[in-house]
Amino acid sequence: MKEVDARGLSCPEPLMLTAAALKGANEAVKVLVTEPHQKMNVEKYAKDHGKKTTSSEIEDGFAVIIE
Repeated sequence: MKEVDARGLSCPEPLMLTAAALKGANEAVKVLVTEPHQKMNVEKYAKDHGKKTTSSEIEDGFAVIIE
């Protein structure tokens, strides 16, 4: 699983990193973010591109798995 650590970054960096990771990815991508609005943005981006997401709260933010 490819992992994108976008914790502590400001928008739109988490989305840009997510988009880059999803390009040509043939495996799940885990995106780590700090803020709830970043989690929602990553989930929306993934869904807008036909992907399924699973999110969970972690110690210092959120993990979004995109498949």
